[in-house]
Amino acid sequence: MTRRGSHIVLIPAFNPGGLLARTVAGALGHWENVWVVVDGSTDGSHDGLLAGGAPRPGLRVIVRERRGGKGAAVLTGATQALGEGRTHALVMDADCQHPAGRIGAFMEASMRSPGTLVCGRPVFGPDAPWIRLAGRRLSAWLARAETLGKGAADPLFGFRVYPLTALVAALASTSGARGYDFDPEVAVRLAWSGVPAANLDAPCVYVSKESGGVSHFRYFGDNARMVAMHARLIAWLIAGRRGAQSS
Repeated sequence: MTRRGSHIVLIPAFNPGGLLARTVAGALGHWENVWVVVDGSTDGSHDGLLAGGAPRPGLRVIVRERRGGKGAAVLTGATQALGEGRTHALVMDADCQHPAGRIGAFMEASMRSPGTLVCGRPVFGPDAPWIRLAGRRLSAWLARAETLGKGAADPLFGFRVYPLTALVAALASTSGARGYDFDPEVAVRLAWSGVPAANLDAPCVYVSKESGGVSHFRYFGDNARMVAMHARLIAWLIAGRRGAQSS
């Protein structure tokens, strides 16, 4: 396998509408191995990717019959990729928020330092909703506290290149990190396991509803899950320290 062949782009997708085709086209324009994990979608958004019975060259489509959440979809793709000898995956969202034009730079950074988690540090434009920015500032502060300042600069920004062995091990260590909590929890757990992080700037775009933008984020329910996740991580961290002090 070539050096570039060890790295794939991995796109988890749940009912992204027409944005999926645009995201895939952008990714294929910058990388030759793009995998889409369809997480129980019911909107037919992936049908066009399979037109003619098979995806286009360089593209693989994995269909999960039932929705499991972003983390579950990533785990499905990561496990299959590892089984085929792939070593790294750049995970990006299916809704055109993440910059396909930065794929090459992030992959090169990963190939120079294969043991590193290469994280996107989002650069927001005026289209970013202020209420979403306020919530992510709190989550970023909590993640920095949980990792003592290490790890991802923005734990909610999912444009990252993961070393797959470390990623799968981190997910195996928890029953969480399967939904919207995937990005922050796995960033914290990778920092705890000693995986260093490099943070690179990446523009982030919020696509309006008028332009086909889709969001499945439930403000109160998913924020409550985020709070519960941080409470669980802090409790685990305190218990771990107590155990270390008593040993």
